[in-house]
Amino acid sequence: MAVYLAALLIGIAAGLRTFTAPAAVSWAAHIDRLPLQGSWLAFLGAATAAYILTLLAVIELVFDQLPGTPSRKSPTGFTARLVSGAISGAAIGAGSGVWIGGLVAGIIGAVIGTFGGYAIRMRLAALFGRDRTAAIIEDIVAVGGAILVLAAF
Repeated sequence: MAVYLAALLIGIAAGLRTFTAPAAVSWAAHIDRLPLQGSWLAFLGAATAAYILTLLAVIELVFDQLPGTPSRKSPTGFTARLVSGAISGAAIGAGSGVWIGGLVAGIIGAVIGTFGGYAIRMRLAALFGRDRTAAIIEDIVAVGGAILVLAAF
């Protein structure tokens, strides 16, 4: 059951920030905390994958601060978050032989993270009177949450 919860939580992180979850999963696989060897997701454990996904995650954190950034609820943004949650959740499930269950939990988490994260961010932005503070809090939750989920392995 813990595997499904972890996959759901990493999916939530993917819903908040598309590339944060796969970057965290990739690093966990690269340092052998997440066993993906022999699975179709083994490529995530390569150093190249970890570095590229980390670069994309950092770029996303910067772009999210810009006023012209498209909505996470747009078809492209939402689809990317679903794919990210699916792959990240599947990777967490793969180590326990339940990659399909992890994939489904990751997708559910991505939906929760996308829409729930948006709603909470809008409330925080109204509370603080500016979106940047809310965005930074969301960044911290996404990155910190992804790290905590994978540290449990």
